Amino acid sequence: MKMDRLIGILSLLLQQEKVTAPELARRFEVSRRTIQRDIDTLCRAGIPLATTQGAGGGISILEGYRVDRTLLTGPEMQAILAGLRSLDSVSGSRQYALLMEKLSAGSGTLPPCGSELLIDLSSWYKKSLPPKIQQIQEAIGQHRTVCFLYFSPREESVRTVEPYSLVFHWSAWYLWGWCRRREDFRLFKLNRMTRLSVGEPFSPRSAPLPDLEPERVFPANYRVTVLFEPSWRWRLVEEYGPDSFTREPDGRLRFSGSFPDGESALGWVLTFGEGAELLEPAELRARLRAVAQTLADRYKGRE
Repeated sequence: MKMDRLIGILSLLLQQEKVTAPELARRFEVSRRTIQRDIDTLCRAGIPLATTQGAGGGISILEGYRVDRTLLTGPEMQAILAGLRSLDSVSGSRQYALLMEKLSAGSGTLPPCGSELLIDLSSWYKKSLPPKIQQIQEAIGQHRTVCFLYFSPREESVRTVEPYSLVFHWSAWYLWGWCRRREDFRLFKLNRMTRLSVGEPFSPRSAPLPDLEPERVFPANYRVTVLFEPSWRWRLVEEYGPDSFTREPDGRLRFSGSFPDGESALGWVLTFGEGAELLEPAELRARLRAVAQTLADRYKGRE
């Protein structure tokens, strides 16, 4: 919370000419001594603050270093607020929303409770995901390894990772870190982790940013052609866009697309049930026929 408070104090000082220590203590619900320590921390960080005593006194940023308070417009601040509230959707708390509400009190620039833009980064795993994010954040800040049992399409394995970043991408949360087993940087999906624990300290290495291009993470090497019933048009539009298919004379929709492998393509086609007919490639069509026969035998004669 100290970092949040420091950001909040600095934001207030950028908006107002002068703020008193008692006012800061009241807004952030801490003691005046804590506020004084925060001011000292900001000064050591290179922020030129001045404190004047007596009537009309208070804390201010030295003239010449002040950022124009009109630098950020109301809509821009609204976007910042939406972003901070999106972090609350992950943690399940109102930590950042409360911070912005305190900052917006008495200000015409910061909207206190705008709802023009709402971002929710939470998932179906609202109970299991926030503790993982908190543990990993602490491990990143303390430069400590994390250990977990990881479930991938190929295997289940215990991994020890030097964590560097939490990444929200493709509507899911990932850990970017150095995998000691693979001796390389890897992305790990948080929902596939169990038995997560924080381990020993490590010396940080130079960490590149993750390459999040879909072609890099999900290489499209396997091309298929599928005919869909018109009732599935909404899903093709949602997943691949309105130009991803053509309409056949009988009304069905012809789709051609690429997948990382045959298993991914087969699993995707099966989710459409009777609404899809796989045309190509021939070997995958044969596999689908075998799967359909196995399912027919499994459910035959059971009432």
